[in-house]
Amino acid sequence: MDKWEYKSIKFETKGFLSITLEIEDFNFKLNELGNEGWELVSCVPISGTSGETVEVTAVFKRKK
Repeated sequence: MDKWEYKSIKFETKGFLSITLEIEDFNFKLNELGNEGWELVSCVPISGTSGETVEVTAVFKRKK
């Protein structure tokens, strides 16, 4: 039976009127973790009180 370890990373969005995620930073981190054997399994947007996305949590896994 395979055993897994998990990692969660939060990416904050930026902007006031236009909410953006720094896609270059996001891609860099995804590639960095991929090179370390981590596989992205989920991205979850986290909403603020007004319904805007304030951060994205990415969940990764890799075999132990």
